[in-house]
Amino acid sequence: MTPILRNPVLALAVALAFPASAFAQTSGQLADWPRIASPIAKDAALEKRVAEIVGKMTLAQKVGQMTQPEIKTATPEDVKRYYLGSVLNGGGSWPNGNKHAKAAEWLALAQRYHDASMATDMAIKVPVIWGTDAVHGHNNVFGATLFPHNIGLGAARNPKLLEEIGAATAKATRASGIAWVFGPTLAVVRDDRWGRTYESYSENPDIVKSYAGAYVRGMQGMLKDDANTVATAKHFIGDGGTEHGKDRGVNKSTKSQMINIHGAGYYPALAAGVQTVMSSFNSWNDVATGTDYGKMHGSRVMLTDVLKTKMGFDGFVITDWNGHGEVPGCRNDSCAAAINAGNDMIMVPDDWKAFIANTIKQVESGEIPMSRIDDAVTRIIRVKLRAGLFDKSPAQNAYAGKDEAMQPRELARRAVRESLVLIKNDKPVLPIARGKKILVVGKTADDLSNQTGGWSITWQGTANVNADFPNGDTILAGIREAAGSNNVTFSLDAQGVDVSKFDVVVAVVGERPYAEGDGDIGPNGTLRHSGRHPEDLAVLQAVAGKGKPVVTVFVSGRPLFVNDLLNLSDVFVAAWLPGTEGKGVSDLLVAGPKRHEFTGKLPFSWPKSACQTDLNVGDKNYAPLFAYGYGLKAATGSKVGKLDATYPAGGCGISNTFPVFSQADRASFPLTLKSGQQQLVLGADLNSTFSLPGVTVQTSQVNTQQDAKLVTWSGPATIEARGARAMVLPAAAGKDAALRFDTIVSRAPAGKVTMAMGSGTVDATALFTRLAGKGKQVVHIPLSCFQARGTDLAKVEAPFSVTSDAAFAAAFANIEIAGGAASEAGAVKCEELK
Repeated sequence: MTPILRNPVLALAVALAFPASAFAQTSGQLADWPRIASPIAKDAALEKRVAEIVGKMTLAQKVGQMTQPEIKTATPEDVKRYYLGSVLNGGGSWPNGNKHAKAAEWLALAQRYHDASMATDMAIKVPVIWGTDAVHGHNNVFGATLFPHNIGLGAARNPKLLEEIGAATAKATRASGIAWVFGPTLAVVRDDRWGRTYESYSENPDIVKSYAGAYVRGMQGMLKDDANTVATAKHFIGDGGTEHGKDRGVNKSTKSQMINIHGAGYYPALAAGVQTVMSSFNSWNDVATGTDYGKMHGSRVMLTDVLKTKMGFDGFVITDWNGHGEVPGCRNDSCAAAINAGNDMIMVPDDWKAFIANTIKQVESGEIPMSRIDDAVTRIIRVKLRAGLFDKSPAQNAYAGKDEAMQPRELARRAVRESLVLIKNDKPVLPIARGKKILVVGKTADDLSNQTGGWSITWQGTANVNADFPNGDTILAGIREAAGSNNVTFSLDAQGVDVSKFDVVVAVVGERPYAEGDGDIGPNGTLRHSGRHPEDLAVLQAVAGKGKPVVTVFVSGRPLFVNDLLNLSDVFVAAWLPGTEGKGVSDLLVAGPKRHEFTGKLPFSWPKSACQTDLNVGDKNYAPLFAYGYGLKAATGSKVGKLDATYPAGGCGISNTFPVFSQADRASFPLTLKSGQQQLVLGADLNSTFSLPGVTVQTSQVNTQQDAKLVTWSGPATIEARGARAMVLPAAAGKDAALRFDTIVSRAPAGKVTMAMGSGTVDATALFTRLAGKGKQVVHIPLSCFQARGTDLAKVEAPFSVTSDAAFAAAFANIEIAGGAASEAGAVKCEELK
């Protein structure tokens, strides 16, 4: 390893070769990307073995090692036939499609994959490695303990706790036969509108910096123990700093900001020996200097010149889910640019067979140098050898198949206690004395799905019920145990309840689950919680002002504008997404034999207005409602008083788009199937197939992971986006507007296809026939085409409707009404819709 840089400006880098405590105490700004000394140094004997293995591999075997498909699309036999180096399970993907598979069933599949990889015709057999998103515990697995999401752990300010959680998560993962975790996430979020805010420890890079190395050390150790897994630093780099908090958007930071803010977590992670790094979906455009680095998946500057050369990373780089396909000029099944940029293993969940074939051709043609392939495979084999995968099969691990290894419940309960932040205490009543009569209200009190959030059993965390978490406790269950069941009454909405009969009210409210994409608020959206969840405001209005103290427990993936809820609460607790251990919350709400105190501090600043999105500690005009680092003790009173709860009814800006159905908004106009007299509203479960006579709908991909619905007609049926009330277009969206959507038409219409917006219907048969077989297409249909056939834009409850009377198949995504789109190049001519 090259000596660490000695430039005084880079004093921070010196600490990276030493314990985390030394690193945490170092301050100062880096002027350039530092060289990092990994504790897992190169070993001459191991390197010799790597060279021997790679030297005896064919091109097909090398490309196979670089390919990572999803377990839904790749069998153990595929691993053997195509020499696959890795498999992964996406969120909501389980062995044999069994949501309730226990450790033994996961292990059995892992062992089958391993056995297949050791039965190839390779001169030296190379074991497959299975990767998974265990981001707050082993969260894909039924029965596993789920820790608070990262945002809550950021409130704990406890690196030692992070090390323990990393170790516990690794042990749980090994119990299922999996040896590789896609974590920790090291994003430093700058805009809370991002739907992945809860995956970040803090807006402050110092917190992320203090946690990154600790987590990697806990999870990965020195890769010598059966409880260790390979860790992944993700997402490299800048995912938390995109403009408007847009998922997969553009980060416009300066180089200094990228190095010192968004890079902060990577230096200690690398210094702890992290063996894999995941590329990020975002782009980076340093507008201050005019330097556009483009998509990170395609950036040789960042992946090779910075990460591997300057910083000295000798593990391997893995792409994110089809992230290579978003590089300009690339597709999911073909992307020489991503490999040449420095990605070593390509996560290509579905199109992996074509990807392998195309990559082999690109090497043979010289488009991808053989030296790049050899470097990638060398890095992959190096990590597999370091991880001991050649020495033991999954079943030979000491924790293999043990469900109890997935249940570190006491640790999780302690983590919950440390994560809670008391932000209002105008009428101190905590802890509630045992024997007091408690009324518990709110949708999240007895809901483990809301309590655990996204990345919990399923990808978005939706379509779960309490029974899907057999080893968890709701917050209500915790309160009942702590206070005595006879002293606790629960009402979901507080309707018809006489509040005067109780000593105190505990309202447990907050966001419903979401993950990447779906959780984005958008540039025109507000941070106002009640706009998305009016039921929470209603339940507090039902219990407040009745002479009894109201304690609100707010469960959310980010700080939000909740002045209206604060005004109705005497005590307000930010509980973030606490996971499966609801008793960790009740430990601080109800007095028990052991006194627990609030110790959490805000990891993110709390907004005082609905449009306050430029809200990071250190910003020039920093003026939050509650500052970063704020947090009260139970005995410390506050004087928050009545807050301004007004908000702009039209959103936080002027937008020329009106969302109908997209990843960011699936609730306003949910998709509905109609067949004859039957009607079916599609649920939020992305893994379900919805069917009525003549039509079937499945989740698919047009642009990004699970962003689309594939509709397959076999007979007369309709799919439409229908809201509870008529749409009200902003002025900017109604001017020269078009209905715009992305589509892939996989089967041309065999009959007539019509589209409708309200009462206006057009014949779209020729349009979809023209688009068939041409891959992704963006369609712009001028609203004037519908208006000419009777559409009244003031009375449209179903702004998107497609009907086919015979066989037809198309996927739809990003359905919206876009101002100005009617005049864009390629817009559909009304004459075609006859």
